Amino acid sequence: MTVSRLKDFSSFIVMDVLEKAHELEKMGMDIIHLEVGEPDFDTPPCIKRAIWEAMEEGHTHYTHSLGILELREAICEHYAQKYCVNISPDQIIVCSGTSPAIFIMFSALLEKGDQVIISDPYYACYPNFIKFLDAHPVTVNVFEKNGFQFDPDAIKEKINQKTKAIFINSPSNPTGNLLSAERMAQIAEFSPYILSDEIYHGLVYEGKEHSILEFTDHAFVLNGFSKLYAMTGLRLGYVIAPKTFIRPMQKIQQNFFISANSVVQKAGIAALKEAHRDIQNMKDTYNQRRRFMIDRLKNMGFGITVEPTGAFYVFANAKHISGNSYQLAFDILQKAHVGVSPGIDFGKNGEGYLRFSYANSMENIAEGLHRIEKYLNELT
Repeated sequence: MTVSRLKDFSSFIVMDVLEKAHELEKMGMDIIHLEVGEPDFDTPPCIKRAIWEAMEEGHTHYTHSLGILELREAICEHYAQKYCVNISPDQIIVCSGTSPAIFIMFSALLEKGDQVIISDPYYACYPNFIKFLDAHPVTVNVFEKNGFQFDPDAIKEKINQKTKAIFINSPSNPTGNLLSAERMAQIAEFSPYILSDEIYHGLVYEGKEHSILEFTDHAFVLNGFSKLYAMTGLRLGYVIAPKTFIRPMQKIQQNFFISANSVVQKAGIAALKEAHRDIQNMKDTYNQRRRFMIDRLKNMGFGITVEPTGAFYVFANAKHISGNSYQLAFDILQKAHVGVSPGIDFGKNGEGYLRFSYANSMENIAEGLHRIEKYLNELT
């Protein structure tokens, strides 16, 4: 019998789509993957070389539970250079990916019954992290017409004595939109802790992303190497936290995870210091795909009121096709052989939308959208 803490757990529908796609591929079908938020690029050579050298030099043992000092210092240098904010290595815990970082952060922050304000649409896993610790996600709807901007006035209406934190994500998954500096500054003035998921920082094609630490130190920052550096399978992330939380979080790390992977931490240092040219090449390619996908989807009749400028997603309005995005996504997979993500995976306010990922080759994106256009023509 399932334990009670899992009774309200939802599946990660994107993974359900992906796993169904894999089943169809085993049956011989050719599937175009526009559902997965994973870079299609190979990991940059300098990062792979750093892993090999770390192995050769015997860096295969436990590290400090907070992470290798040199990596934490490199993260501090990165935030100083990019955002002009000063943090110290003893404010950072390096983790085996950003998901463990979220778990550690919430475990140290939340008491039973606490509330965390999140936008809707949201990254699909946020509510489950919160619910797992017997706390409650409180949603604030964000809307296409406003570029899915988190509204400080709407947030303020939801704040009460149980509100422990406000969770922001910019650039956003699933929308690809950035939160403006003005709104971030307003949100930073609220008394609850501000939690900022900055995993898509660096993947911005118009405008500029901002760290919450530019506006307040009453905040936690989540970041990592998976998306920007094409290191998803290497599992390396980190959390920057107020110093008073580091020791409690460290104890959670020690008990549940011990430390992050030693050789991958060495690779993280190389990523921050040596991969700039590789990253720029990837960004330029993503941007070409972004422009192509936006234009193509608009020509096909999908609604995109404010064009996304970050991450590698387009969150397109498909309400004119169906009000059931789950059914629509699986129908497209079965009949057009293209994987897309249903908007309902990202919250009730995401219903009627489809998320398209351009973390795939231009050739595959063009073919995938051609198949979807054919599917839509056959529907009408």
